[in-house]
Amino acid sequence: MSEEKGPSFTTLSVLPFGVMAVVTVVDVAAGPTLGFLPLISLGPAFAGLVGGWRRTAVIGLLALALCYVLGWYDGAFHARRGITAMASVAGVTAAGIAAARTRQRREALLASVRSIAEVAQRVLLRPVPHSAGHLRAAVSYTSAVAEAHIGGDLYEVVAAPEGVRVIVGDVQGKGLEAVETAAVVLGAFREAAHDEAGLLGVGARVERAADRALQGEKFVTAVIAEITSDGGAVFLNYGHPPPLVVRADGSAHFPEPLQYALPLGLGVHEKESPRPFQVDFGPGDQLLLYTDGVTEARDREGTFYPLGERHQLLKDPDPETALETLRRDLVEHTAGPLQDDAAMLLLRYRDEGGQAGNDGMDG
Repeated sequence: MSEEKGPSFTTLSVLPFGVMAVVTVVDVAAGPTLGFLPLISLGPAFAGLVGGWRRTAVIGLLALALCYVLGWYDGAFHARRGITAMASVAGVTAAGIAAARTRQRREALLASVRSIAEVAQRVLLRPVPHSAGHLRAAVSYTSAVAEAHIGGDLYEVVAAPEGVRVIVGDVQGKGLEAVETAAVVLGAFREAAHDEAGLLGVGARVERAADRALQGEKFVTAVIAEITSDGGAVFLNYGHPPPLVVRADGSAHFPEPLQYALPLGLGVHEKESPRPFQVDFGPGDQLLLYTDGVTEARDREGTFYPLGERHQLLKDPDPETALETLRRDLVEHTAGPLQDDAAMLLLRYRDEGGQAGNDGMDG
């Protein structure tokens, strides 16, 4: 994944030339007695921070040429101060070239690791269908910018005979280990969603797979849901943030179970199965499942993202557009890169007879 070159990159790129220009002006203005000549070496020193080793070498040669001209102008070679200054520039240039080569190797390795992890994550998180049974679905996944720390957020939508079954979860930790854990959970859910007659059976299959795969203190928070065409949604909540239900009249609430179950992977510590809880869900309503990277996103003052107050952003008739509007608002709230991955899954009834799936949202 390529990174944008912002103002800081541009500043570092021109800094070597700016430093050498300032030293030249000061040296000419102050004369040879103050000994500014060795400061020319700051040019190649800063050059090693950005760009390749060849660029650093070119700037080093420019610094040597400038040092020679200033040394001749100051008469520094008669007192051997010019030779010392040029030796200083040459030494700093050599160090800068070595540093630039080391940095480039590390950046190439990091880019390779990030590329492998991101490809693995894209293969794992397949695009959800735009239409699943009687529902329309839209998904948004925003990765945190944190070197190679690819996250373990997961989601899936499966149209089963019993209804549309979905999962949204968050793996503890980052990197390829988290992606591997997400693959285990998603694989178990995809099979169980088609095979099991009841939602509790789906949850039990996913629990067993997670318990086998996870060790120690690792775990996965998740919400598993089943939405049927008769106007109901049933949830199993494994220590995950509650879903957001937006009604056709524009009201919104976060339905919570009477008691949360332990996260997946910690089921060995508790024999009791999670208790399913039902929420009314019909045409015109919206269901948003998300990970804690959304609600725990902070602005510069440390204020959490107020998801409950921003549900009106989902009023666009097109679910993909509505979810993208909410995602942009989330990024603007943080005024910078997210500190954690943020996944969101939006579900609506499909339009029937020209009736929009979010009638009443404009009120």
